[in-house]
Amino acid sequence: MKKLLFTAALFACGAAPAFAADLGARYYNRAPAPAYVAPIYNWTGFYIGGHLGGAFSSDSNFNGLAIGNNGNGRFLGGLQVGADWQLHPNFVVGLEGQYSWLAGNVGAVFPGGYTYTNDQRGLGSITGRVGYSWGPGLLYVKGGYAYSDNNENVTLAGAPVPFVIVGDHRNGYTIGAGLEYMFAPNWSAKGEYQYYDFGSAHFTAPAPLIGAGSFTTDDHTFKAGLNYRFNWASPAVAQY
Repeated sequence: MKKLLFTAALFACGAAPAFAADLGARYYNRAPAPAYVAPIYNWTGFYIGGHLGGAFSSDSNFNGLAIGNNGNGRFLGGLQVGADWQLHPNFVVGLEGQYSWLAGNVGAVFPGGYTYTNDQRGLGSITGRVGYSWGPGLLYVKGGYAYSDNNENVTLAGAPVPFVIVGDHRNGYTIGAGLEYMFAPNWSAKGEYQYYDFGSAHFTAPAPLIGAGSFTTDDHTFKAGLNYRFNWASPAVAQY
């Protein structure tokens, strides 16, 4: 009986490896790999930022009398605040308020010794904009209301002279275009050109300036800016 049991045990030990080998490799169920999600750039939300640049005004006014300091340009710097809505993966609309402080002044010296100076302190605007977006880039056009913060005076031989100007050259319109790029989460940089036109005006006093003709208050500006964006929609999943 003991010999029979011993023989059976030996047979079982030899057969087990062979049986295991016949079973082949085992396969385990694994969860499928997550699908790749393309980068999403979200332009919807509020933003606030700042800008620096330069302003250039018209040179031909007062019946062709050149206006001083325009061709050399003036430094500007300011702030902007706005909101954008991404209506479609490629289309963005927005509203922006902007103010730029200006350095320097413009003016003219008339025959007879009269001098007109406009220490134009700043440019403001409220504009709508429409843009085409491709991922982190946004190409846009803008337009709307503009304001010029004028500080004008007339002097004769350095002494102030009373004067009267007819024509609203503080309120006008502005148009422009630019390119904005989202270079990091919530941060974008932009470069833009913006033209301001405040219409024509002319002197009705003092008497020697009545015949000087009209003048136009306008500005061509170039700006580089930086915005911090407060997205109110789903956060962007983007590779910057």
